Amino acid sequence: FGMLSSAIAEDSVSSKSVAAKDSQVFMGRWIRPDGGYILELNGGQAEGTLEAAYYNPRPIHVALAKVARDNGLFTIFVELRDINYPGSTYHLIYDAGTDRLVGTYFQAVNGITYDIMFVRDE
Repeated sequence: FGMLSSAIAEDSVSSKSVAAKDSQVFMGRWIRPDGGYILELNGGQAEGTLEAAYYNPRPIHVALAKVARDNGLFTIFVELRDINYPGSTYHLIYDAGTDRLVGTYFQAVNGITYDIMFVRDE
């Protein structure tokens, strides 16, 4: 997918202005096709926060989950803190054109960042 490139923004998302009422569009259950990892996103208690759950296949503790809006794009940050997950993080963008979450996963154990995507688990 390449890094979070401007191509994603130009091709599929920025042409569709995401209104505030659409802020729930990325909520739900997502799956990473490359490994079956599951990310569940729900509304948070305060502006910018998310309730998130992560499974591989067992639950992994989510230390922090937040959402922001940047140039009309929803950006999502999730930090995992658990056994074998000492601060691993996801940096994701909701791509309205493909209804996917795309971005990077930093695997803290080995210090490697991967380009990944999540598709809606239906």
